[in-house]
Amino acid sequence: MKNTGPHISKNGIENQGFKNVKTVFWNQRPEALYEDAIKKNGAEIAKHGALVVRTGEHTGRSAQDKFVVRDESTENTVWWDNSKGITTEQFNTLHSDMLKHAEGMDLYVQDLFGGADPIHRLPTRVVTELAWHSLFIQNLLIEPKTEELETFDPKFQIINLPSFKADPARHGSRGETMIACNFKARIVLIAGTSYAGETKKSVFSMLNYELPAKRVMPMHCSINVGEDDDSAIFFGLSGTGKTTLSADPNRTLVGDDEHGWYEGGVFNFEGGCYAKMIDLSPEAEPEIYSTTQRFGTVLENVVMDENSRVIDFKDRTLTENTRGAYPLSFIPNASETGRAGNPKNIIMLTADAFGVLPPISKMTPAQAMYHFLSGYTAKVAGTEKGVTEPEATFSTCFGAPFMARHPSEYGNLLRDLIAEHNVDCWLVNTGWTGGAYGIGNRMPIKETRALLSAALDGSLANVEFRTDANFGFQVPVAVPGVDTSILDPRGTWADKAGYDAQASKLVNMFISNFVKFEEHVGPEVRDAAPGAAKAAQ
Repeated sequence: MKNTGPHISKNGIENQGFKNVKTVFWNQRPEALYEDAIKKNGAEIAKHGALVVRTGEHTGRSAQDKFVVRDESTENTVWWDNSKGITTEQFNTLHSDMLKHAEGMDLYVQDLFGGADPIHRLPTRVVTELAWHSLFIQNLLIEPKTEELETFDPKFQIINLPSFKADPARHGSRGETMIACNFKARIVLIAGTSYAGETKKSVFSMLNYELPAKRVMPMHCSINVGEDDDSAIFFGLSGTGKTTLSADPNRTLVGDDEHGWYEGGVFNFEGGCYAKMIDLSPEAEPEIYSTTQRFGTVLENVVMDENSRVIDFKDRTLTENTRGAYPLSFIPNASETGRAGNPKNIIMLTADAFGVLPPISKMTPAQAMYHFLSGYTAKVAGTEKGVTEPEATFSTCFGAPFMARHPSEYGNLLRDLIAEHNVDCWLVNTGWTGGAYGIGNRMPIKETRALLSAALDGSLANVEFRTDANFGFQVPVAVPGVDTSILDPRGTWADKAGYDAQASKLVNMFISNFVKFEEHVGPEVRDAAPGAAKAAQ
């Protein structure tokens, strides 16, 4: 096979079983990957230079098509309630078939690090058939220095061949799409989908499995840090404001999606961002918008005028889930190291479409563990077919699809780190106030930012608090510079009985969801359940 590229590591892909490959493009720079993506993958260039690509049938993750090899090493370590198992034989057959499929192909290889911490980073080799996938993952992970590439020894490998179709009879898949993880062999195979997010999340899944045993907490979160190395962790599901609120001009962005935390501090798993593009505007999110106006950014499934090459970020023709992938260095106040000290604050974000939760609440460590395991947000009517009223979503650890181990492992590790470093924990509602979705209004982002700033600079600790009757949180009564009326959610409702009914409904949803965790947590966490404060009165 012909090898070409600026840097070739000492371990060629022959060591991973590839044979008779036409050409291997090693660690190509963006300029070369642009050329091949346009010639071979149908990519286009937008005005100002971003690369515009389409992912075809799959415009999001195929969560139901992810499988984990069930063997002696994973039988008692993987959370099988959350993972579909395949046999070692099925995985090996898929691996062999994909290697055979790659014969005669041009392949693109990137050798990268998953993790900015030199102690815990994971040397990762990504082999793809699409040139733009290679640029995507180069943007998203951390590039080694030239001298590191010369001795690069991958400990984890991802093979992504969208043109290969899985066979349920041979491979144990549901259909032609399959993401197969072998934690023992440290290999992930991706077949039948061009959605690039599968590659990114495969790295996260591997780190989620390996790091807890090393007393490192893997987290689906964003992190920023102040001048005093006072980092803040933002947990939150999609649509809760995790990326937007962590992009603070007064604080340095460590990263927007995946991080680790251990006694040495926090560190980004990635070297880039994978941001939602739908309805993006220069007024609301100027830093993110600016990344779409430059060479090197990959824009997925956005709609572009064929003549002017201008992107219409409001166009949902292809999908609601339009995305942009760009290096973290494209954000003006991004961290150069991807690392920071231990956090002083943890913020758990929720978009409560029931209009029940206060805009900010302080949690005890037990309440923080309860709500971390719950991972609550709400879908609003109209976002999905058949959703006609707010619908609660519980995604444990704020990232259930990527949690390879039982949630209690992550919850206990988080609890210990909170205690060791005396971290303040806050629940922030970016959802609705004055009524549920359809009646009330979205929480003003200006007020949310003001409350967050007060929490992060420590001034919120000096105000008067009350105990929320439904959830037991400590809620500020008044905060300088913030409209006092929104701090009491019940007071914002014209229909007080309606509020009480919605609050009771939401409390019961939490309790029902948490039943599956009760045997795995201590009494102090069980006592942190919503309704406990009212029951004790």
